[in-house]
Amino acid sequence: MPYEGNDLHTLQAQFERIAADGRITGVILHLRSLPLSQAQLQTLRDMIGALRDKGKRVIAWSPSYDMATYYVACAADEILLLPGGTVAPIGLRRKLLHFKDTLDEIGVKMDAVQISPFKSGPDTFTRSEPTEASREMANWLIDDQFEVMLEGIAASRGLTLTAVRQLIDEAPYTDLQALEAGVIDGVLNEEALPHHLGIERLERPIETWEKAEKAIMPLRPAPRQRQHVALLRIEGMIVPGESRRPPLRTPLFAAPTQSGDLTVVQRIRNLREDDEVGAVLLWVDSPGGSATASEAMASALEQIAAEKPLVAAFGTMAASGGYYVSTPAQWVVAQPSTITGSIGVFSLKPVVNEMLDKLHVGREALSRGRHADLFDPEQPFSAEGEQKMEESIARIYELFIQRVAAARKMTVEEVDAIGGGRVWTGRQAFAHGLVDELGGFERALARAKSLAQLPDAAPLRPVLAPKAALAAMPAPQALATLLRAQANQPLCLSPFWLDSWR
Repeated sequence: MPYEGNDLHTLQAQFERIAADGRITGVILHLRSLPLSQAQLQTLRDMIGALRDKGKRVIAWSPSYDMATYYVACAADEILLLPGGTVAPIGLRRKLLHFKDTLDEIGVKMDAVQISPFKSGPDTFTRSEPTEASREMANWLIDDQFEVMLEGIAASRGLTLTAVRQLIDEAPYTDLQALEAGVIDGVLNEEALPHHLGIERLERPIETWEKAEKAIMPLRPAPRQRQHVALLRIEGMIVPGESRRPPLRTPLFAAPTQSGDLTVVQRIRNLREDDEVGAVLLWVDSPGGSATASEAMASALEQIAAEKPLVAAFGTMAASGGYYVSTPAQWVVAQPSTITGSIGVFSLKPVVNEMLDKLHVGREALSRGRHADLFDPEQPFSAEGEQKMEESIARIYELFIQRVAAARKMTVEEVDAIGGGRVWTGRQAFAHGLVDELGGFERALARAKSLAQLPDAAPLRPVLAPKAALAAMPAPQALATLLRAQANQPLCLSPFWLDSWR
C-alpha cells in the first residue's frame, strides 16, 4: 500500500480497517523514502506491530532501503528487496547549524540573553560553532536515539546489539550481500510476490490500496456515546495571536505552522464548557515559541484539567514551550525518540546597523523614555538593558520550573538540575520523571478514556483546525520575520538541528 506525507493518523485508520476485515490475510508495504522523524517512525513500527497482533501478515518490500525504511521494515514479518537493490543503513547524522558568519557578511549581529549554556537556541545565530554544552547535549541525544534504533532492530530481527552494530557498520550492501548477511529475507521483484506468498492470482489477488479500499468492509460505527474524547492539537511554533497553517509544505525558514494563544485558549474554554467532552487528548508537536503565549495556553489547560482528564501525547518534538503547555496534563506519553525538555528561556534580537550602513540607509531616531530603545535593532543591549532582559527571562524561567515542579511532583531544585535548557529524548525524559509513559498516540488515547472512565468505544473527535492559511514566504523574508518576532519577547524555544537517516 502506498503512503506519502506524514499523516500517520490517516494511515492508522487504514490499518484499523484492514485489521477488522477477516477476509484480508496480510499487507505488503511498498516502502520508498519516508520523510519522517525517528519518533514518527517508531509510531509507524507500533502500528505494524498492532496489525501483526491482529493476525495479519506484514511483508516489507522495497527497491532499496535506507536507515528509515529499514528501521520500519524490521517491524514486519519479512523484509524483501528488489534484485539489484541496496541496503544502506549507515546510521544517524546530526548537523548543528550556525549562521553568525553568514549574518556578519550582511552586517547583521544577534544580541542574545539566555538562561544557561544548554539553552542553545541563540547559538545558531550568535556563534560560529557549538559550545561545549551544546555539543555535549547533541551527543547525548544522538547516542540515545541510536541506542533506541539498535534495540528496535535487534528485537525485531532476533539479533544481539553487537550484531546490529556490525550490520550497520558493514553497510552498504548489495542485494546478495544483504541476503547472505541476514539483513533481509529475500530478493525478488514485485511480479514474483504472488508466487512467493503462495497466492493464486485469480483466487486471492494482491490489490493496491486504491482498489482494495473499495472492497474492504467499513468499520462498524461505534454505539452512540454522549461523551467523547476531544483531540486538541498544538503544533508548530507557539505564537501570540491567531493560529495559522501554511497552504503547502514549505522549506526551511519558510512560514511554519503556528499555534496562536488566542485560537488555542478559546478552544480550550469551549471544551471546558462542553458537557459531551469527557476527556481531552492534547497532541503536542512543537519546538515552543513565545513564553507568554505558552503561559496563556498552560493556564487555560490548567482550568480544564481541574474538571476533566487531560492527557498529553508528544509527537516528533514537544520541547521548551511545547513542554510548558503540557504541564497541566495528568498523564504524559512520548515516543522514546521524541525530542522534549529544553526547559529554559532566552531572548534574541538582531542588530542591523552595519547592514543599514552598507545599504546607505539614512536614519535618525527620536525617542522618549529611558528604555524606549531597548529593542532598537541598530544597537546591542546596553549593560542596563541586558540586566532588564535577564530579569525578564529569569522571571519566565521561574514560572516555567514552578509549573514543571508542581506537575511532576518535584522540587524546584530537582527541575533546575534537569532543566536549564537541557534537551532530552523521550526515553531520557522518562528516566528523569518528565514523562509518564513511553508509547504513541493510541496509548495516550487509551489512558484518556481510562481516566475519564469512558468505554473503549467512546469516539475521538478532533477540534477543527483553523481555516486561515499562512501564505508561504521566501526564505529571506521568513527569516527576517522570525528574527523580528524573537526580538520582542522572551522565548521558550528549543534549538534546532538538521537530522539525517542517510
